[in-house]
Amino acid sequence: MNESRRDFLKNSCCGALGMAAMATQMRHFGAVSAHTQKAIDDGPLGGQNYKALVMLYFDGGNDSNNMFIPVHNDSQISNYAAYDAARGGAFGLALSQAQLQNTNFTVPRLGNLTYAMHPALGPAATGAINPGIYELYAQQKLAIVANVGTLVRPLSKGTTYNSTPKPYQIGSHSDQKTQFQTSISHTQSFTGWGGRVSDRMTASQNPSGLVPMITSIAGAQLFTAGQTTLPLAIGDSNTALNSVLNPAGFGTTPTGANLARRNAFNALRTQDLSNHYIEAASHVTDLAMTANNALQVTQDVTVTFPNTGIGRQLRQVARLIKERDDLNVNRQIFYVQIGGFDTHTGELNQHTNLFSQLSQAMRSFYDEMIVQGVSNDVTLFTMSEFGRTFNPAGTGANVGSDHGWGSHMMVMGGAVNGGNIYGSKRPNGTGDYLPTLLMGNNPAALDDADTGSNGRGRWIPTTSVEQYSAQLARWFGLPQDPATLSAVFPNLQFFPGTHAQLDFLP
Repeated sequence: MNESRRDFLKNSCCGALGMAAMATQMRHFGAVSAHTQKAIDDGPLGGQNYKALVMLYFDGGNDSNNMFIPVHNDSQISNYAAYDAARGGAFGLALSQAQLQNTNFTVPRLGNLTYAMHPALGPAATGAINPGIYELYAQQKLAIVANVGTLVRPLSKGTTYNSTPKPYQIGSHSDQKTQFQTSISHTQSFTGWGGRVSDRMTASQNPSGLVPMITSIAGAQLFTAGQTTLPLAIGDSNTALNSVLNPAGFGTTPTGANLARRNAFNALRTQDLSNHYIEAASHVTDLAMTANNALQVTQDVTVTFPNTGIGRQLRQVARLIKERDDLNVNRQIFYVQIGGFDTHTGELNQHTNLFSQLSQAMRSFYDEMIVQGVSNDVTLFTMSEFGRTFNPAGTGANVGSDHGWGSHMMVMGGAVNGGNIYGSKRPNGTGDYLPTLLMGNNPAALDDADTGSNGRGRWIPTTSVEQYSAQLARWFGLPQDPATLSAVFPNLQFFPGTHAQLDFLP
């Protein structure tokens, strides 16, 4: 085969398919992926025992101190008085009890202590299309996982603190985002935990799938990269499904020169299949064109989604889930993202806007899963590279917060054991899972060189990314044998009792 034909075939695969992931897929090809994709032609029909995971990433580092707030005033250390003392007054970053009165909730696991959600997550504001996610907590479809963060080993302040390995570059956006997406905090990794889960489950769960197990609606992401996984990346719902894999460059009418060009392309893809690279490229193109045929007649979602960036991303995920049978998939993993959480200034207004977008989009997605009959089979979870300092940055109208460490996450779905907060107990031994909300010499907070032992309320995580991610993967069906768990979550072995502590999913 001469070089020009090789280049033509490679370039045709990338250019002929309207699939943003094709270049990424070609980069990940190897002998294993070629044979895996080509050899498995038989298997269970799609939609059998279906499950999906949806990662919703808060880009920028979410200040979860203002997402879930203690409103009880009693003998507990973590209460509204402590919150208001640290963030209220001249700082101007505390939410008042009057603002929080419509979003109170109790936590059975914590002796029915009372907390509140940010009001933008609660009852629908004027003009909203749904009531938001607050009531899903009461319906036990939403759980909170407290103080999650990057860890290499369990860590608390004390005699062994300085000798315990710690994640690299705490407080760095890019490094901490990488560690959340890879679930590896002691070294760099070029695969994400979503991709590694897909590596080990595609052959058994999606052997005849027409699309990859893992899809990003927010561009190429490390989370989706595996050793053999070929991730798909497509646009949001502004892109119709019948065009995301549609061949380009052959015109819209298969006649004349257009037909001749298509026939030549199809014939060329049958040549030189003894070359593994060409064989793999040809086979992926075949799969994409078959999937494109399956997507030519689709039904849109039933529920109205907000016309926001995150609303359109989740709407596209819902569309793909609705096509699960036609795409012949039993397991799917999705990545969506919303930015704007790097709130060094103007946090109050920014949070109201962002949390409103999130709440509306998440609720529409959950309601659509109800309509599709798969609410028990689809679990959405949140992540963000770090929380932010309890001590505010600045004062007045432009008050914000700086880079922190541990942060609170949400898990939503019909299978979720919701209506509770989950996590590991905090160092003060009260049984609470949230950090001790005190400034000063706080055993729950990282010391800062600029303020000595007082710190600024950078919470030391009590639940690791590995623990949180592994529980999600367990529900998804990842085999629980030691070899698989070690390959996907290398440091999980240092965090025993994960399932018992984090039983937010069965």
